[in-house]
Amino acid sequence: MKRKLEVVLESLEGFKNPKIELEQYVTPPKLAAFIVTNAKLLGDLNTTVVDLGCGTGILSIASSLLGAYSVGFDIDCEAVKIAKRNAKRLGVDVDFVVSRIEDVFVKEKVTTVMNPPFGIHRRHADKPFLQKAFEISDVIYTIHCAGSEKFVKSLAKSHGFEITHLWRFLIPLKKTYSFHEKPFRDIAVEVFRLKRRKGF
Repeated sequence: MKRKLEVVLESLEGFKNPKIELEQYVTPPKLAAFIVTNAKLLGDLNTTVVDLGCGTGILSIASSLLGAYSVGFDIDCEAVKIAKRNAKRLGVDVDFVVSRIEDVFVKEKVTTVMNPPFGIHRRHADKPFLQKAFEISDVIYTIHCAGSEKFVKSLAKSHGFEITHLWRFLIPLKKTYSFHEKPFRDIAVEVFRLKRRKGF
């Protein structure tokens, strides 16, 4: 299931004009397939899936390909247009909404699957994404740069969540911006599964 999904995701269109201020990078298909396949196996796709900062839609689309109803939110109109094209080309039903993260509203608790900004250009740029996810979710899958465990754990605890799984990866990041010198660069990342504690 995971390998088949990865192959499909490799065909998706990426950013045409990535915006450094939004830290726009495409989530590698292998990583997206791993996260969503695990979410499926753990029963976390049996509810609405929300992708905060969805970019070109890889996590939303991957979730839908495995049977979830997905909604992607992003502030960038251009990225959302690409995400819509990607979903249409694969024939999956995903809703994409242009919105600031702070304005996202859902009627019921969801599973959030997201790759927020790492905060490399603006410290803790991922924090508003996590705070919104804590507000709307019962389960969260979220990708962060290596060394984020203490920060994520502390913030999760203060919002009534706990880390149930932590996976560490070295992922090849494609050259995205003109200041990148190499065609690929390995980046160490941490993927967290967070779950709301009972009583919260």
